[in-house]
Amino acid sequence: MEYTLTLIKGDGIGPEVTGSALRVLEAAGVRIRWDEVLAGRKAIERFGTQVPGTLVESVRRNKVALKGPTGTPIGKGFQSANVLLRKQLNLYACLRPVSNVPGVRTGYDDVDLVVIRENTEGLYSGIEHEVSPGVVITLKIMTEAACWRIAEWAFTYCRYHGRHKVTAAHKASVMKMSDELFLRCMREVSERYPFIEYEEMPIDVVGLHLAMDPTRFDVLVLENLFGDIMSDLAAGLVGGTGLVPGANIGDDCAVFEAVHGSAPDIAGKGLANPTAMLLSAVLMLEYIGERKAAKRIRNAVYTVLEAGRVRTRDLGGTASTSEYTQAVIDAL
Repeated sequence: MEYTLTLIKGDGIGPEVTGSALRVLEAAGVRIRWDEVLAGRKAIERFGTQVPGTLVESVRRNKVALKGPTGTPIGKGFQSANVLLRKQLNLYACLRPVSNVPGVRTGYDDVDLVVIRENTEGLYSGIEHEVSPGVVITLKIMTEAACWRIAEWAFTYCRYHGRHKVTAAHKASVMKMSDELFLRCMREVSERYPFIEYEEMPIDVVGLHLAMDPTRFDVLVLENLFGDIMSDLAAGLVGGTGLVPGANIGDDCAVFEAVHGSAPDIAGKGLANPTAMLLSAVLMLEYIGERKAAKRIRNAVYTVLEAGRVRTRDLGGTASTSEYTQAVIDAL
């Protein structure tokens, strides 16, 4: 079967790491016709916006996109391409599986958790204004519909991915109305899944336990800001965002992307580590039902990293992006 999917190469090292993913996907025998569109800085130069209509239309039409990292000009009034995409495509669930990678030693062993983040509201609603000189208000928007939706998505994910425990992170002791609404929805949904353990934990205690023993967690469900922070913290437990895949998923569309930045300082130098993008492509293959190819690629990446002979500089090696990619292809 041949698939038609959307490709967003992104900025900085984006074209290099997406190029690596395309080579590996082709070597794995997955037939994909790519509908390439622009986002980020290149889209601003051409269309005056981070997310042009052609991009949104492409993802809506093809349902699935593979995206490289994009950069956002700071202080120029441009909203993040990622935030715009999530809002316009209603990609309300951010998925970040985090687990130890063979051959990459960290201070933590046996980490295997999933961070699920509500993607569309909370403090990231982007509603803020200056009420008087030097005084700014930012609104935290929480709706019952969105809280129910992410709760249902999280428990459904557990059901179909062999996960058995959900931890809802909150700060209801301070944000008594908004976070209590989130918890109420989580509790009500959890009652329909008695075979999945459910617990609630203040966000600061979650951070404490992640630092002490992350193996106590299985699936973490968080509102937008908390999820943004804790997903990167969790990535740091296993070696950093360069090793962790990500996806933004809605009812109709999904965008799979590496969770690291565009790293303009090393762009075009062949130094980028494409592992996060390769593993994001694995998530994409699982999503469209190509599980055998997904497993082959994941195993090939793990084989190369465990052997340790071919590594990019961020992992202590000397290999270029292209050399690392070829090693993964050889391992297939």
